[in-house]
Amino acid sequence: MTQQELFNEFLSLPAEAQRQVIDYIAFLRQRYAVVKPASQSSDIDLINDSFIGMWSDRQDLTDSTAWVRRVRENEYLLKV
Repeated sequence: MTQQELFNEFLSLPAEAQRQVIDYIAFLRQRYAVVKPASQSSDIDLINDSFIGMWSDRQDLTDSTAWVRRVRENEYLLKV
């Protein structure tokens, strides 16, 4: 079947059936869409980014192991 024959078949359908065909095509396009990997931006400047080191002045985080332990203990005690 050629593209023109297929299109003629489509046009010969009632309006409701044409809408269903269009909806089905949209569904298939979404289902089989090619997922493009996230591109890595080369303009990221981590050295000068304000996010890096934003907690450097937090005294309660200097011993990260103890901080994690306290958070876990508090979480566990709240759920018991």
